[in-house]
Amino acid sequence: MINRPIFLNQLINFKDKDLIKVITGIRRCGKSSLLELFADYLKSQNIKQENIIKINFESLQYDGLTYKELYELVKTNVQKTKGKIYLLFDEIQKVKSWELAVNSLRVDFNTDIYITGSNAYLLSSQLSTYLSGRYVEIKMQPLSFKEFLTFYDLGNKTKEEKFNLYLQIGGMPGLSDLNLNEQMINQALDGIFSTVIIKDVINQASVRDAALLNKVVMFLADNIGNSTSVNNIKNTLVSNNSITKGTTVGVIDNYIKFFENAFVFYGVKRYDIKGKEHLKTQGKYYMVDMGLRNHLLGLRNTDRGHILENIVFMELRNRGYEVSIGKISDNEIDFIATKVNEKKYIQVTESLTDGKVRLRELAPLKAIKDNYEKIILTTDTLFSNTDEDGIKIINLIDWLLE
Repeated sequence: MINRPIFLNQLINFKDKDLIKVITGIRRCGKSSLLELFADYLKSQNIKQENIIKINFESLQYDGLTYKELYELVKTNVQKTKGKIYLLFDEIQKVKSWELAVNSLRVDFNTDIYITGSNAYLLSSQLSTYLSGRYVEIKMQPLSFKEFLTFYDLGNKTKEEKFNLYLQIGGMPGLSDLNLNEQMINQALDGIFSTVIIKDVINQASVRDAALLNKVVMFLADNIGNSTSVNNIKNTLVSNNSITKGTTVGVIDNYIKFFENAFVFYGVKRYDIKGKEHLKTQGKYYMVDMGLRNHLLGLRNTDRGHILENIVFMELRNRGYEVSIGKISDNEIDFIATKVNEKKYIQVTESLTDGKVRLRELAPLKAIKDNYEKIILTTDTLFSNTDEDGIKIINLIDWLLE
């Protein structure tokens, strides 16, 4: 099993802290494997096998298990064992009212608890309130480009060829077992997406209009990185005769939220740099994985600029940044990436060889008067690793491999 240290180290850092560790992310992004990696780490720290209880709730063995039965099942095992018990619960959202059992196990016994889930409902406001802030969320995603290279043996390919392959097949970890067979990869992606749609969207949200749901997901996939609103989506679908005028904005908005809750898409708000406030209109959406997008839309390079934006957005999330789109006067900054004591302004462009493009990308960054780091990421090798008026120009692929 290949290590994913960016996520494993987060679990290790929170080990034995009085917090429930909640691992979230789209199905098949590696949450179950992460629990296995963590279990192996525990054993390497001389923790006995009987002190590690791992349950995968997708097994039929636990089908229909109630939260009370879960509590009693674990209680029986805990009472037989000395010392701290590590509870690893995979896809726990299948147990109705699971939070009651988990909170009681935390309170009643000497436990350290780790859970995974494939839907943001896992941390709804109601559950967050019940757990009284006694949890930390580990936001897991498909493979970054750097991780992708550890999962695949790509021989003597150039880094550009490897990157283009990453853009094509994406970063779902399980695909690495398919020997880069295009047909098998496409079948696997179809299975992943169908499972997400059925288990985490249609069933979870009781969707009635599957045809409309499909049109919404196709629109969002086709428009990653484009400024949009729910009204725009409705108007476009009406003008294309895809839906009737009677379709409400509220229904479309709910369907978008379902996909966000299943970690398929991420909505990003615009931030007015001068006004120092988030704006309610014209945000953007990015997709969790380019392989899934290519499966839906077919492989194409007509919107490569937005594809590169999408890759950078997901990488920034991987690195623990909160991400917004920047607005300064009439100019736009692709990303404002922030942590507690850190901020970066980032532009993403395929090439800077065109003088007009170069000026367009530099102008918004030059208009910002604070001293935070300003970066242009580009696949253009001519201007990579240079500096202009304090603005760093960095090769995007090299940045991904940092």
